[in-house]
Amino acid sequence: MQYKNIEIKWLGHSGILILWNNMNIYIDPTKLTNFDKKADLILITHGHWDHFSVEDIKKIISSSTKIIGPSEVLSQSRQVKDGIDFEVCEPKKSFEFNDLKINCVEAYNLDKPFHPKGDSVGYILSLGGTTVYHAADTDIIPEMHEIKCDIALLPISGKFVMTAPEAAKAAEIINADLTIPIHWGNHIGTREDAEKFVKLCKQKGINALILEKEI
Repeated sequence: MQYKNIEIKWLGHSGILILWNNMNIYIDPTKLTNFDKKADLILITHGHWDHFSVEDIKKIISSSTKIIGPSEVLSQSRQVKDGIDFEVCEPKKSFEFNDLKINCVEAYNLDKPFHPKGDSVGYILSLGGTTVYHAADTDIIPEMHEIKCDIALLPISGKFVMTAPEAAKAAEIINADLTIPIHWGNHIGTREDAEKFVKLCKQKGINALILEKEI
């Protein structure tokens, strides 16, 4: 999908590929079937197996690939290759990578034990005038009131993250120009969940779109 100056592809579940400024920027790549687009940058939200896959990362890295992720991922990342370029992130930390600005934000559960506060991060990417928010595995949290973005990628499957109705409420809080459901399709969550989310968003006057899986 083309949006202004970026191309964004849904890789299944929470995986995203953003093409911008001749760079391939992956977020939580897992269960990939095509490895032609080598990664310039890989962002990992947390260490759960459905978000951090050593096997997939090995197939998309090059000698210049940079990985950013929380501290729990650092030890596992050493399985990818020796001397990997890895930087540890945490909420409120920021990075710059080839004119790309990356802000790390909170992502956590309020009433579930799966994602304690501080273990995961969401990302806000500033890509030459377009801003993308990947919420990671999260519930509706107070910090969402501070999020400003053009595109919001929100988890909608329930159980470990927000349900579709909860995610629609989060979309209303964030009020992005475009909202896309993630965290469905591969391991948990169904197309029906994604369709329910989009329907609820549209009832609230929010522009929402389901992406078809690519790569």
